[in-house]
Amino acid sequence: MANVKIFTDSTSDIPRELTEELNISVVPLKVHIDGESYLDRVTLSPSEFYQKMGVVQELPTTSQPSPLDFAEAYREAIQEGATEIFSIHLSSALSGTYQSAMLAKAMIEEENPDVKIITFDSKTVTYAAGIIVVAVARAAKEGKSLEELVSLAEKVRRTEGLAALVDTLEYLQKGGRIGKAAALVGSLLNIKPIISLNDEGEVYPIDKARGKNKAVSRVFELLQEKVPAGPVSAAILHADRREQAEEWLERVKSIYDVKEGLIVEIGPIVGTHAGPGTIGCLVVPLEL
Repeated sequence: MANVKIFTDSTSDIPRELTEELNISVVPLKVHIDGESYLDRVTLSPSEFYQKMGVVQELPTTSQPSPLDFAEAYREAIQEGATEIFSIHLSSALSGTYQSAMLAKAMIEEENPDVKIITFDSKTVTYAAGIIVVAVARAAKEGKSLEELVSLAEKVRRTEGLAALVDTLEYLQKGGRIGKAAALVGSLLNIKPIISLNDEGEVYPIDKARGKNKAVSRVFELLQEKVPAGPVSAAILHADRREQAEEWLERVKSIYDVKEGLIVEIGPIVGTHAGPGTIGCLVVPLEL
């Protein structure tokens, strides 16, 4: 019987208790702050990162794992008995991480012809990718085949709804994740941009609203347009906005039949590009 090992990268922002419970291996990206380099969520926690963001001299930068980083992680899994590897990563439109995993796959499959590796571009980021990983890891524990896991990953990616508010589009624009023209939206008086990811995995502003309260209401309207009422898994993603995230979780519970609801801290990598104060809601429909 095949022994499937699930991999992801640290931008999936999966809470540690879930990665441990489901035996998910996480390959970290790096964040560079004022001349110091840190491993995302390994040597720098989200809370430590947001503290540093308040006093940094320059905007932090980020870098992806190398193919050798992935190859080493895959080799370790194979030594521990893995015969199949499913490696799920953030959007290739936002980072070269997926490409690094692809190069590592080619290296390892040449070394180990009996091992099958599938790399999967989630076309999204933070826990919108993480919830795909978690669903796949749970299905793997139930003994689902690699083909069934790929089908499940595609389904979650296709049906999930994500909308987020950023305090400013400045960070996304400076990091090259969004164009200058789009960033101008956020500079208008009291206009709150609402962002998501398109089918190509690119960040884009899906709407805007004047004032915070209207913007929050619009976030939930957009989610309801994407995901109909019914049983769902939901997560509130936040960059140093825990209290607000708790309010959002209660709000999503008033709209949907939430079977599993999480509050997830956006980690240093995504936080570098989205900026402190970002908050979003993720909803995934569940079959009855």
